[in-house]
Amino acid sequence: MKKILSDFIVSENIHLNDHYILLKLTTEAPLPDMLPGQFVEVRIDNTPEVMLRRPISINFVDKANNMLWLLIHLIGKGTFHLGTLRQGDKLNLLFPLGNSFSLPDSGTAPHDKPFLLVGGGAGIAPMLLLGQLLAERGYRPTFLLGARNKEDLFELEQFASYGDVCLSTEDGSLGEKGFVTQHSVLEKQTFARIYSCGPKPMMMAVARYAKFHGIECEVSLENKMACGLGACLCCVEDTKEGNQCVCKEGPVFNINQLKWQI
Repeated sequence: MKKILSDFIVSENIHLNDHYILLKLTTEAPLPDMLPGQFVEVRIDNTPEVMLRRPISINFVDKANNMLWLLIHLIGKGTFHLGTLRQGDKLNLLFPLGNSFSLPDSGTAPHDKPFLLVGGGAGIAPMLLLGQLLAERGYRPTFLLGARNKEDLFELEQFASYGDVCLSTEDGSLGEKGFVTQHSVLEKQTFARIYSCGPKPMMMAVARYAKFHGIECEVSLENKMACGLGACLCCVEDTKEGNQCVCKEGPVFNINQLKWQI
């Protein structure tokens, strides 16, 4: 897939809480096809101490308005700078990068078992676009979304428009109390395929569940990335096929490719 270097204009910078923002970006040129699991590399301007671009998952593509959404966790100088952007500001992106979650062919009859999309923390971001594309193919996915508390769960109306939504919070303030991997839906329902993104311990627990039940599973790794092109080698993951750059060969991997002790 061709990589594009382009300036975007900030249409909205929505501060969801003290730790997360939703950037809605637009550009004059029509947006190319982008797939769930892919990411962008964002240049941080006017911040001399931040020299490297920041990798951000593609949250949603609003083709009707030629708009790209980025759900961003404010965790360092680079992302905190993004939180200061205002409507009309420019933001330079390199995109779309990486591979994507596997999608069923269009026109395929829906499974009697739903697909399960598990997102934790900022890992819920790619699940919205994935859910939309699954719904367009005739599937109604089940979303299993988790966070520390209700303030860190976002876009719930959008998720509900594409599938069934199950929630977990560590403090019990919304949905079931506990981790997503402890949610009762995992005992009540069976699934055709599982996709996951979030903290590594969460994804490893999801992978163990999938392996035990014989379910195909893909995970999106969140290794630290600098270039996004496979040149700097800082995001290397030791897989069964040898060392692979998560930004290039990933970030999405089938769990059978990984050396996790599942």
